[in-house]
Amino acid sequence: MKRAILLIGANGQVGRELNNRLPRLGEVTSLDRQKLDLARPEEIRRAIRSFRPALIVNAAAYTAVDKAESEQALARAVNAEAPAVMAQEAKKIGADLVHYSTDYVFDGLKTTPYNEDDRTSPQNVYGKTKLEGENAILESGVPHLIFRTAWVYATEGWNFLLTILRLATQREELRIVCDQTGAPTWSREIAEATTQILSKVWAGIDGPLSLSGVSGIYHMTAGGETTWFDFAKAVLKKGLVMEASTPWFAAATGNLPLIARRILPIPTKDYPTAAARPAYSVLSNNRLAHTFSLQLSDWRAQLNSVFDVYPGGSSSA
Repeated sequence: MKRAILLIGANGQVGRELNNRLPRLGEVTSLDRQKLDLARPEEIRRAIRSFRPALIVNAAAYTAVDKAESEQALARAVNAEAPAVMAQEAKKIGADLVHYSTDYVFDGLKTTPYNEDDRTSPQNVYGKTKLEGENAILESGVPHLIFRTAWVYATEGWNFLLTILRLATQREELRIVCDQTGAPTWSREIAEATTQILSKVWAGIDGPLSLSGVSGIYHMTAGGETTWFDFAKAVLKKGLVMEASTPWFAAATGNLPLIARRILPIPTKDYPTAAARPAYSVLSNNRLAHTFSLQLSDWRAQLNSVFDVYPGGSSSA
């Protein structure tokens, strides 16, 4: 008999991909924001007590980084208080917990990749609330895996990839920040890596490890590093030769041609936002590789896969 998995945030960028992969490991119940309001702790408690899963995978988050500055209470409820409740309830029923966090827990002052044990110092409300969520899980004592990722994009939802393609149908010239460095990471790679890890440490399919034996924080991002400016250039280059009728690409562009021909680099100070961003937020994935013998591909290879290997952008495996 398959063990029960509760997937929370099933309609998000990572959640959609997990929804197609986690059934390899168990019987999945998927809840999106319409079925579970993470700002209501009692709803979370009821759901977990009702389904009594052996594993909870929380792919939900309040990710509107700038809006969080003016909606601090809601951001904290979803990013900090909800994971705390999940951890408490999971501990009570003997379940394990997988949770996703962010590069924004760091201040961005380093010039080499951040390790999991580096000092955290978030510079915005989003990062602060995500760090609070991490700490609540750590303090609960529940067996857990916390995966910090960064610059996540997908062929659905709201993200940098789709924004660049949309803007490229509207403007001949784009101005993109060039002094923030990170590792753009495709949601499908995050979901696939998560599933592979769980097959080793939870489902007992691929190895003898136990989740409780490897509990902790792990960085999970694409290899390499780039800037938003260079990522935008790479997206536009691929977009200009993309088959316009490809479903996800057509949806992103509204079936309009790309007219952008120039991308200009600008400093962060010329693009003011409500929330401060770290200048450098590349994460070291060494602990992930050492513990699970797994490493995500380079950000360029991931972007190529989005356009070339899976041109339809389907979230099916």
